[in-house]
Amino acid sequence: MTNPGNKPNPSDLLTIILLAISISLIHSAAALCQEAEGEKLIIGTKPTAPFAMKAEDGSWYGISIELWRTIASDLELEYEFEERDLEGLLNGFEDGSLDLVVSALTINSEREQKFDFSHPFYSGGLTIASSAAPGASFINVAEGLLSSQFLRVVGILIFILLVTGFLVWAFERKRNAEQFGGGIGKGIGSGFWWSAVTMTTVGYGDKAPKTVGGRVVALIWMFAAIIIISSLTAAIASALTVSQLEAKISGPEDLPRVEVGTIASSTSEKYLQNNNINFNTFESPKEGLEAVAEGEIDAFVYDAPILKYLINTNFRGKLKTLPSTFLRQDYGIALTDGNPLREDINIILLREITQPEWDALLDIYMGK
Repeated sequence: MTNPGNKPNPSDLLTIILLAISISLIHSAAALCQEAEGEKLIIGTKPTAPFAMKAEDGSWYGISIELWRTIASDLELEYEFEERDLEGLLNGFEDGSLDLVVSALTINSEREQKFDFSHPFYSGGLTIASSAAPGASFINVAEGLLSSQFLRVVGILIFILLVTGFLVWAFERKRNAEQFGGGIGKGIGSGFWWSAVTMTTVGYGDKAPKTVGGRVVALIWMFAAIIIISSLTAAIASALTVSQLEAKISGPEDLPRVEVGTIASSTSEKYLQNNNINFNTFESPKEGLEAVAEGEIDAFVYDAPILKYLINTNFRGKLKTLPSTFLRQDYGIALTDGNPLREDINIILLREITQPEWDALLDIYMGK
C-alpha cells in the first residue's frame, strides 16, 4: 500500500536530472575526443627543392618538411601529405580540402587576405638565372661585331673610302696612269687601296698622287682620317662593351629586352606583370632552367633559394644567378583562416629557427 506521505523531494529530482545531463555530456565529450583522435590533418605540398622534395619511395623531405615534422611531433598531431600544384594549394583553403600548406609558399598581402600564415621561417628574394658562359667568348664577340650599330659604321666607312678613291682616280688616271690607270674598276680599286692605307697611317708608298687636285684630296683625306679613326675606335668599343662580353643580363633592368620565363601564379609572375615585362610560363623551375640552358629563353625569374639549389645540383657550370636578390620574400606555413593551431605552431617555429640545428639544416640543403 502506497504511503501518500512519501512524495518525491524536489532536490532529489534536481540531482537526478543533473546526473543524467553529466553522464550525457561525458559520453558526448568522449565521442568527440575519439573522433578528434582519429582525424588527420591534410597537409598540402608540392615538390619545390630545397623546401619540399619527394623521394622515390613517396616520402617527403626538405627544409619545410623537416620543420613541420618537428612541429607536428611536439604537438602530437596526425597528418598526411597531399601533393598538388600551386593552384591546387592556393585553392585548397577555399574549398576546405586542406588544413595547412607546407612547401615553399611565400607570404604576400594577396594570400594573407585569403588564409593565414605562420611567422616566416626563411627570408630570401627573387633572382635571375641566365647562361653562365664566361668572359668574352667567340659568340659574344661575333654578336658585338655583327650588331647593327657596328655594321652601320663599317658601311659608312667603306662608302667614304670609295668616294675618296674615286676622286683620286679622277685626278690621277691620266697624268699618273702607272699608279691609278687602267679601266674604271682597276682605277677605283687602286684609289680605294690608297685611301685605306692612308687612313690607317700605314702609307706603303706604292701609290702617291702627283696632280694638284689629287694632292688636295690627299691632304683633306689625311685630316679627315684622324677623325674617322677616332669614331671607328669608339664604335668598336661600344659594340664590344664589357657588359656585352660578360653577360646579357646584369639586373632586373635588363629583363624588358630579353626573353624571360617564370612560374604561373607566383610572386615572380606578379613582379613581371607589375613592371610590364613580357614572359613565358613553365610548369616547374627545373623546366624553366632547362629552357635557359637550351637557349629557348634568356632569363628565368624565380625565388633565389630554389634557383640556387637547382643550379648547384643540376646546372653547375651551365647557368648562374645574380649575386644579389630583389623583391624580398618571406616563406611561411599557410593555415586556414582562424586556425587554432597557429599560435602553437608559431611558438615551436620561432624556437626551432633560433637553434644551431636549424643553421646546420640550411647548410645541408643550400650550402654555406
